[in-house]
Amino acid sequence: MAAGERVVVVGAGVAGLTTAVVLAEAGVSVHVIAEEVPGVTSLAAGAMWGPYLVEPKDKVDQWGQRSLEIFRRLAEDPATGVRLTSGIEASRTAEAPPDWATTLPGFRPCGLAELPTGFSAGYRFIVPLIDMPTYLNYLLHRLDAAGGTVERRRLASLPDAGPATVIVNCTGLGAKDLLPDPDLRPIRGQHVVVTNPGLTEFFSEDTGLSPDLLCFYPHGDTVVLGGTAIDGEGGLASDDTAAASILARCAEVEPRLATARVLEHRIGARPTRATVRVGADRQEDGTLVVHNYGHGGAGVTLSWGCAGEAYELLASE
Repeated sequence: MAAGERVVVVGAGVAGLTTAVVLAEAGVSVHVIAEEVPGVTSLAAGAMWGPYLVEPKDKVDQWGQRSLEIFRRLAEDPATGVRLTSGIEASRTAEAPPDWATTLPGFRPCGLAELPTGFSAGYRFIVPLIDMPTYLNYLLHRLDAAGGTVERRRLASLPDAGPATVIVNCTGLGAKDLLPDPDLRPIRGQHVVVTNPGLTEFFSEDTGLSPDLLCFYPHGDTVVLGGTAIDGEGGLASDDTAAASILARCAEVEPRLATARVLEHRIGARPTRATVRVGADRQEDGTLVVHNYGHGGAGVTLSWGCAGEAYELLASE
């Protein structure tokens, strides 16, 4: 694309803001349009790096590794909300660790004495944990410093984002109606945020395709407890029954959480499709549309890698 041409990024979740930062810092004139800034689903994320239950695997591996490299650098600055943290992922059915986990620093199998009651296998590693409210604000400040602008507005269609030479579609679940994309579906997620009773390490259970998740991620004075993964549901109202179950599951593994004070509930709808969509096409009026959405629960994990590929698609035109 020619210098000075206007690019509109639609969406201000982690995919949209990361893509906007990559473009703006490369000298592109970037304007972000989103109904919610930052996006509520990204705000609700836990969030731990890990390319889990998302396809296509070869591209996911590339995108995830690129993001991992950048998160490791960001962890050197506490203001980003990113920290390298040690912890355990465990299983009740002696599942083998995923290949991405075995490459992480500090990876080793756990002895049974290290595991909570009821678990038969686990492994320890060091991985980025991301405090999402802090991190998304960091991205907004970084975008502003690079000259990007942000507008809060609901779009009825992608052409409503114009005039623009390029539209970058990072609308997440919104793409279902905006494009439309019938392959996109929500997976509802809920987390409970509590005061930190002294935890410094994360814990995550490999629950497979179960709608009931078990994880806790310490972020300084708070801990994010999870969670749920309810396929096909996109409502964002808090579910008190689900919250109580999340607290009970986490407290069974870490009893100190039983008396932690609940601070808030975070609910999001993960934008899920069979494969992540990063690609480009043209509208009838000739406007180039670069798509970057459908990351499911791996939006944070893939964010920098997908943003980089979106930029390459745009720059090649």
